[in-house]
Amino acid sequence: MALRDKRILVTGGAGFIGSSLVDALAARGNRVTVLDDLSTGKRANLADALQTGRVTLVEDSILNSDILQALVPQADVIFHLAVQCLRICFDQPHLVHDVNATGTLGLLETAYRLNPGLERFVYVSSSEVYGTARRAPMTESHPLAPTTTYGASKLAGELYTQAYVTMYGMPAVIARPFNTYGIREHHEGASGEVIPRFIVNLLNDRPPVVFGDGQQTRDFTYVSDTVDGLIRVAECDALLGEAVNIAYGQEATIDAIARRLLSLMGRDALAIQYEAERPADVRRHYADITKLRNATGFEPAVSLAEGLQRAVDWFKSCAQGDPAALLAQCGAARNWEGVQKTPCAPTSAR
Repeated sequence: MALRDKRILVTGGAGFIGSSLVDALAARGNRVTVLDDLSTGKRANLADALQTGRVTLVEDSILNSDILQALVPQADVIFHLAVQCLRICFDQPHLVHDVNATGTLGLLETAYRLNPGLERFVYVSSSEVYGTARRAPMTESHPLAPTTTYGASKLAGELYTQAYVTMYGMPAVIARPFNTYGIREHHEGASGEVIPRFIVNLLNDRPPVVFGDGQQTRDFTYVSDTVDGLIRVAECDALLGEAVNIAYGQEATIDAIARRLLSLMGRDALAIQYEAERPADVRRHYADITKLRNATGFEPAVSLAEGLQRAVDWFKSCAQGDPAALLAQCGAARNWEGVQKTPCAPTSAR
């Protein structure tokens, strides 16, 4: 199935990855409807896409069944990216579950009931469903053992999607992006990610803050490569009913990323600031992308060095000579203050 001249619904399409996906879809001549409540997404992310006349933004919630009933029957293809982020789960686990799991179930049910001609449903999951690597690189058959309620909620969405494939023949595929970074990535508040926070700190001549010893690894993937992977997955009939990794296919430590940025941004005199480790933090992520490569011919195009430079250039342009404003938007470096990390007492001791 070729993704060209289709009617496409993108939930969460005003967000970091979603907006770049919308740009790519619109450039292919598709008519795209974006459903986003703008809780973390931004209208500004869609500024160029909206000007094409091929993109419409509907500001509403994935949990609004009435809006789903209006939008879903009009779509040939659905990309489901609407999500509440990982750090929110420490304070609001029920909200994370409602949006990530219940929202996915509602979207699937609406598609099944009201759109029997749907050509593709792409559930955008997360590498967080794996938890910490027990073996690496991590294939799609790696055990699924999420360490947070966020990861659990994304896995619930996977299971619901697979259930609709099995029960009703839903033409669905599950994508598991690893750590995507790049332009439009969130730096603000609880949505802020590690690379943007490092960059914003360094723009303000502040040290990068690393939680734990910095030896945690991630498979950092530039956003245009993640988008390319998502489109390839959607177009590949051989992947229907399957889960597939989307990643660069290499691992890097958080400490190494911090040091690369210190050098890249000419801040070598600054020392990395280490703080207590985050609760339930994944220790190692490193993807095997053989399945995606063999099925679609995917090859990542943006190296880590090039991707970091693009990200730095993006945030410099956003700063517009006032990097302190970006720093103020970051707010607290974490929103898990007060999270109890000690084990619960045994039942007999309560």
